[in-house]
Amino acid sequence: MKTKHIFYTLLVIGLGALIAYRIKSNNEVKISGPTGPGITTVKGMILKPKAFKDNISISGTLEANEQIDLRSEISGVVESINFREGSRVSQGQILFKVNDIELQAQLSKALTAKKLASENERRAKLLLEKQAISQEEYDIASADFQSANAESELIAAQLSKTTVRAPFSGTIGLRAISKGTYVTPSTAIAKLVNTDELKITFSVPEKYASQVRVGTVLSFTTSDSKEEYNATIYAIDPEVDIATRTLRMRAKMDNRDKKLYPGAYANVSLPLQTLDDALLVPSESLIPVQNGKKIFVLKDGKAREIDVETGSRTGKAVQVLSNLHPGDTVLTYGVMALKDGAPVEVVLEDFEPLTAAQ
Repeated sequence: MKTKHIFYTLLVIGLGALIAYRIKSNNEVKISGPTGPGITTVKGMILKPKAFKDNISISGTLEANEQIDLRSEISGVVESINFREGSRVSQGQILFKVNDIELQAQLSKALTAKKLASENERRAKLLLEKQAISQEEYDIASADFQSANAESELIAAQLSKTTVRAPFSGTIGLRAISKGTYVTPSTAIAKLVNTDELKITFSVPEKYASQVRVGTVLSFTTSDSKEEYNATIYAIDPEVDIATRTLRMRAKMDNRDKKLYPGAYANVSLPLQTLDDALLVPSESLIPVQNGKKIFVLKDGKAREIDVETGSRTGKAVQVLSNLHPGDTVLTYGVMALKDGAPVEVVLEDFEPLTAAQ
């Protein structure tokens, strides 16, 4: 008896659920044309203007604000190293020094020759005033003095290059030399990098070039973090790259907290414009045709196809630029098999597009 009671109870519950489901189905909001055989049931939406942030997603690369390979301008043996690897250095700080004993000797010799040439030039000038020598003889003495002076200045300039200073403030990397190493101008000593600010270099398709300006604030994320950062465009190339049909741009961001490193990948979200009344439809509602795209709308209980122009695209929506108007009923799902003029029954659904273009 208990088994029979359980069976009847389950049967009543099942019938109740079926009845509730049918009632719910019958209460769905529908826009119906003529009913009968051959009527296709599709989903649709009432087209309403929506706020839309027109962004494009592009890839970029983080770069240091300033970055150089430190080298010695002259050849010689490293006499002293005045920095610690990975440390912060200030502009003008002495980083290392090359032995200059030979240049010091050459400078001393040049200064002596300069002093003698200066005295000879002075005496020749006095003799010229007394007409004791010719103008040509004085000119020779004067040229010797100028040559000796230039020689001493040249050696002094070379001598100054034995001391290498930081050209800007930044962080110095791992060194590739030790004290006593013989270096030449081709020897890389270490990297000096200023990461207080970072640059982001990226390229924008030429069709969007006119919509981007210096001063535009963009956002980006990196591959190792979902945190969003902001940067400001400060420079744009003056011409489109012929090979890629893109325009290179560069933005700058504050990185004094040292969260980001040069060379990292950046996924950039670049804002183009914000629309208050964009008409957006699901991407599934668009049907590609030979010369563009078409879409079906409901008119007098029938599906009518119209040609449309499209704009920006999001993850699931496309902006329609022509031939649609607010209040139109757009057929969204189940449209691939429709033909123009086919009778349809439409089940309305709400549609919430994403706001960031891909």
